[in-house]
Amino acid sequence: MPRRNRPHRGRPDADRAGAAPGWAHAESGPDGDWLVRSVPGSQATKVYRCPGCDHEIQPGVPHVVAWPADELGSVADRRHWHRACWDARGRRGPTRKRF
Repeated sequence: MPRRNRPHRGRPDADRAGAAPGWAHAESGPDGDWLVRSVPGSQATKVYRCPGCDHEIQPGVPHVVAWPADELGSVADRRHWHRACWDARGRRGPTRKRF
């Protein structure tokens, strides 16, 4: 008889945000509450500009997408950051373009 897979007690539900790779998880910092999602290199297919260092994030480079937690559906507020720039945002703010 085939084995039945049973759900394990105490294991996070797969439908919850953050349970699977690619889903957003909440982060709090001095700059507010954010929803953050990791983007693996295999899913990074476009060029983005990191607000932390003002350099491009090339296709194939793993990075994070962050947006304010209070604006769940606002795609316009999502920003793509290098992981190191996101982690260092408390020590240095977003870069400002000089014209």
